[in-house]
Amino acid sequence: MFDDAPKPVEDGYEFTLEQDSLANAMGARLPNRSLWMVQGEVGGGKSLVSQRLIFGLLENGSKVLVITTELTTRGWIEQMESIGYPVTEYIANGRLLIFSRFGVIAETKEGVDLFDVLESEAIEKSDVVVVDSASALMPTGLDTSQQLIALQKLRRVCSDSRSILLTIDPSEMDEKLLHKLRSSCEVLLDLNAGFVGGEIKRTIVVTRFLRAAGPVQASVGWRVEPYMGFIVDITAVS
Repeated sequence: MFDDAPKPVEDGYEFTLEQDSLANAMGARLPNRSLWMVQGEVGGGKSLVSQRLIFGLLENGSKVLVITTELTTRGWIEQMESIGYPVTEYIANGRLLIFSRFGVIAETKEGVDLFDVLESEAIEKSDVVVVDSASALMPTGLDTSQQLIALQKLRRVCSDSRSILLTIDPSEMDEKLLHKLRSSCEVLLDLNAGFVGGEIKRTIVVTRFLRAAGPVQASVGWRVEPYMGFIVDITAVS
């Protein structure tokens, strides 16, 4: 559990890392009291982008709660280590807390949706809450009024000097709820991938980035190398 409550960060959360220039290309800081969303198809790199943001936040002093629906707690830590983002020290000193749908090893917990998770006491002691993948936890079959209530619940979590990062696979979500989520986000990143010259080229398209503290590029090319982490492809930044 985190040691104490988060301190207000009026000018946003730094996520700079010395080994890459992502923060320089994407606003310098992530806005406080905000909803951030990373959207992409299966295999589009949503988890990798979120892990880069998480490590940058940790390295710059933020307290982060990670909720993963795709990996065990151990698997998530090992994935971070494998791309050069060691997090065991942050777990030990209470700056990083990880909840997994599967527990530590592989004990799945059924019947839990996003809003059950957001009632955890750990939410109140975090600066940033990351849900990967949030679309797997979204309630289904909501009518228009229930969708509005769902958005209000997310906003309530953000209202007290806290931000939420959701990774979303559009194929897992109700189209109307997804549209409302996209319209409500302060930061909206769409992930694209395609073959160019026989290689996969990945791009972050910055669809929206409000209250940026620095320049924001329209798109950022990127890749991840084992033990080197996130690498910005400067030939693909525009």
